[in-house]
Amino acid sequence: MDNQRKPITNRLLWIFAVGQFGWSLLSGIISTWLVHLYTGVHTPGSTNAIFGNFITQTPIFASITLFGLITAVGRIFDAVTDPLVASWSDRATFKGGRRIPFMRAIAIPFAICTVAVFVLPTTASVATNNVIIFALLMLFYLFMTIYCTPYNALIAELGDTQEHRINVSTYISFTYIAGFSLATLVPSLSGMLEGMAGSQENAIRIAIGIMCAIAALAMMVPALLIKERDYIEGKPVKSPVFSSLLKTYGNKQFRRFVYADVIYFFAVTLFQTGLADFETRLMGISSDKTFLLTVLMTVVSLCLYPLVNRLAPKLGKKRIIVVGFFAYAFVFLITSVCGTGMFWGLLVAVCAGVPMAILGILPQACVADVSELNTLETGEDRSGMFFAARTFAMKMGQALSMVIYTSITAAAVAIVNANTDASGKESLSAELQQQIQGPYRTAAVVATAACLAGAVIFLFYNEKEIMGRIGALKGEEK
Repeated sequence: MDNQRKPITNRLLWIFAVGQFGWSLLSGIISTWLVHLYTGVHTPGSTNAIFGNFITQTPIFASITLFGLITAVGRIFDAVTDPLVASWSDRATFKGGRRIPFMRAIAIPFAICTVAVFVLPTTASVATNNVIIFALLMLFYLFMTIYCTPYNALIAELGDTQEHRINVSTYISFTYIAGFSLATLVPSLSGMLEGMAGSQENAIRIAIGIMCAIAALAMMVPALLIKERDYIEGKPVKSPVFSSLLKTYGNKQFRRFVYADVIYFFAVTLFQTGLADFETRLMGISSDKTFLLTVLMTVVSLCLYPLVNRLAPKLGKKRIIVVGFFAYAFVFLITSVCGTGMFWGLLVAVCAGVPMAILGILPQACVADVSELNTLETGEDRSGMFFAARTFAMKMGQALSMVIYTSITAAAVAIVNANTDASGKESLSAELQQQIQGPYRTAAVVATAACLAGAVIFLFYNEKEIMGRIGALKGEEK
């Protein structure tokens, strides 16, 4: 970048990537444990629905549950605030830069709010708890936006070359998986703390508190160690928020990317939300072994990171991303027809590692490419708005996924509830077991179809044109 003052190094990009570990840990706690701890059927000794008595469980209309509606509204609220925060960041004139001051100010409140989601909705009134958890989730999504939107804008600004864009996308994908994986260890950590905490509920809250403290420290690493103005001049843009957003979505190539991206996040969120149910209800795998499958999936993905990093410049990001879409569709299809046994869990875990590696790295680099081309063509650096517009679409897909998954599986949950005794033991006939499996298989089929649609749409994204134009403009400047 012409405005760059000090050379950007891979060491600097790793420091930057530590922040992704922090916020992905907080996001992983909410996305992995919110539904699990607050909904379902609680069995003594398990963590499922351990806080279920505090909030409304029954559907409020049709088959949409209050909790599904609350989380969906939270995602929508989060998505709406993305362009507002992005414009604020793009137009910022802080001495410390356009991005870092936001990250530094919100990291600790973001972590505290995450803990509060599992601590404060514990009054004797279910209605009051519903309001509390709704308010806390709105704050959680707002704080996440205030940290992540400026953070994501730095991907394009620190990715001053094609090599750096792919490298930073690889590094943050690694730290994202590390943070998300650590979040899955909440039950293991709470089990070690239960004797000291006095109850399983308190142990879970303390475990979440410890992880949130780690996340806060990680988010502060780039906020404190990176002096933004040393590397990026970052001239404030003048476009108002809605004008900037319209200009962003007015970019034809960016729209093509976003159309596919929103479908991808719809599909993958549908699958991730139901992964534990797929493994236990469809494959008959005990809940204490599901973590091993998550570890295997993560290890396979991480092992493929260097390969994806090397192949992207040679084959092009578009081709590899399309392969990732089809690979995820294959994983979801396997899940929809799977039988019982650990074999199916291992097969899904190994196969899922491939698209996880591809789609965890390359889409961010695509957004950075489009953002850089826009800056070169217009002279206006709206990196924050490009990543916010992508995040807006992503969260729309996630919100729709949460509503659809809870709606599809509501019938299965009702059957389980009706056939669970006071001790938490299920008494389900073979016929009922088949009925319960139906909604979960349907969810997997929906995810399969969505990924296939995403692959077809992404074929219209013209990476060759974008990279050629960037090269030409940089050549003209030189």
